[in-house]
Amino acid sequence: MKLPPEIEFHQDIRLLIYRPRGLINEAEINRVIGVIEGIEAASQQPFNRFSDTSETHEVELNFHYVIQACLHRRLAYKGRAPVKSAILATDSTLIHYARLLVLLTEGSSIKVRVFQDRNEAAKWLGVPLELLVAKPPAANHSG
Repeated sequence: MKLPPEIEFHQDIRLLIYRPRGLINEAEINRVIGVIEGIEAASQQPFNRFSDTSETHEVELNFHYVIQACLHRRLAYKGRAPVKSAILATDSTLIHYARLLVLLTEGSSIKVRVFQDRNEAAKWLGVPLELLVAKPPAANHSG
């Protein structure tokens, strides 16, 4: 599967890394959900997620959409092995939406946590910090 430049999938350690830049809106979230669901369908093996929102500068979302998208993911992933989704967020709006995801996924197989420190996210995910450090936009790893 060809991934967009802001998404890396490390198959060896079962980790998807998403580094959006600029604007986060419904179309962008739908696109990322499509990639995640495509990888889930192709591999049938669980994988953790790391979203680094440090390079996003504008958010055009609303609560209705975020709740719908989250409930869609919760239902689509029902009955599967537990996964972790770490969100690195420093922008107050993104922190707010990320905390909403934490609440909406509570009790499901998708465990979401919000971090303001990259090192803490790496520890929770059980991956080397170097892997979560921001890379130039051209970097993309598929193996």
